Amino acid sequence: MSFPPLDTALPAGVDAREHANLLRRVHEAALTGRPAPAALRPVIEDSWGRMRRFGIDPDSGPPPRVSRPDELHRTRTASPIAEVLPLIRRALVSVADEAEHIMLVADASGQILWRDGSHRVRTVGDRVGLVEGAYWNEGSTGTNAIGTALVVGRPVQVYSAEHFVRSLHALTCACAPVHDPRDGRLLGAIDVTGPVSTVHPSTLALVNTVAQLAEAHLQSIHHGHLERLRAVAAPLLARMSGPALVVDEAGWTAAAVHIEPVRRVLLPTQRETGTAWLPALGECALEPLPGGWLLRPRRDESASPTTVTLELSRAASPAVRVAGPSGEWTHRLTPRHAELLVLLAVHREGRTAAQLSEDVFGAAGHVVTVRAELSRLRRHLGGILDSRPYRFSGEVRVCVSWPRERADLLPGSLAPGVRTLRERDVDRLGVLAASGGVAT
Repeated sequence: MSFPPLDTALPAGVDAREHANLLRRVHEAALTGRPAPAALRPVIEDSWGRMRRFGIDPDSGPPPRVSRPDELHRTRTASPIAEVLPLIRRALVSVADEAEHIMLVADASGQILWRDGSHRVRTVGDRVGLVEGAYWNEGSTGTNAIGTALVVGRPVQVYSAEHFVRSLHALTCACAPVHDPRDGRLLGAIDVTGPVSTVHPSTLALVNTVAQLAEAHLQSIHHGHLERLRAVAAPLLARMSGPALVVDEAGWTAAAVHIEPVRRVLLPTQRETGTAWLPALGECALEPLPGGWLLRPRRDESASPTTVTLELSRAASPAVRVAGPSGEWTHRLTPRHAELLVLLAVHREGRTAAQLSEDVFGAAGHVVTVRAELSRLRRHLGGILDSRPYRFSGEVRVCVSWPRERADLLPGSLAPGVRTLRERDVDRLGVLAASGGVAT
């Protein structure tokens, strides 16, 4: 019997049991160096490559690290996903229970924060360490839907022997990441796991829909917070004769007077009443408000940032760190913004919108999309980025914190420019390493 290439977790029209047996033969061939009877899906092939570099043993994968109950409680409390957990449970727990699956919610590090569903499958999960507090990132437990989805930043289903560690071959998992709808920051992931025999083709679509609903609800909650802050600040702003902004604790703008509002201000990590230099605004007076801050720019005292560092060493959480005269600010990057910034970092002379379109999409026909994304970036980062062509300002020092392995550079990116960088020696790129090395 012939089988199609493994483009999906369970190709349409293929018997689940036969497909699982095929995957086991593919797994065995990959580990012994023999010719494989079928091709792996690219997302699984890439993940297995990472497992080899991590040194994961497929026959005796390490038991996942489990945090202490007090640590788990603190992580749950701090997770933004906690605000939408009732919605997730209403949508998935009854389905998971009836289908003899379990529902799992993890944070951005792969730590399982909540687990619900079938008692029988929870017992199976106990045996393999699929428990609350356990870390299911790829480096801890090998290829699995939670860890792999967090790496690539998109929904992933891992079926049977697509798991790198053999003890997980009896399971199938479907997982979708949850991002902060305000800035695209990875918050965690929602997963449904069950026995191979109960796999259903629609499971991944269901999980992805629930993740999107969770993101939409988080957006609604945020809008409500800003509305309340706006109401508190309205009488104060009405008396202002100079430029001022009101932002929430994360720097998102609720209101502004006598100034063109920016979508978000990067606030210092440690802040108190006084003054601070802020990207896009310069030197500002900071005054606390219930649930936020009043910012009054002092443009005649503005200063430029000194160092911009792209933090790309952690695949799941790319960020940009700005060190200015008054301290440091960190901004989480969406996958697309991370692609654009690393391309600009290695092309300090600048790139046109058409060039970046080729770099990101492989064609020059996406200029409008590139310009829109860079406009959003410039609203976040102020004077750090220039245009015509797009480039980092000549007044800043740009550093990049590269991953240890070239293949781990934005592993979920399909951008041709990023794929080219994965094949180059980062030591020869014309940018400074984050450690402060000399540019080559």
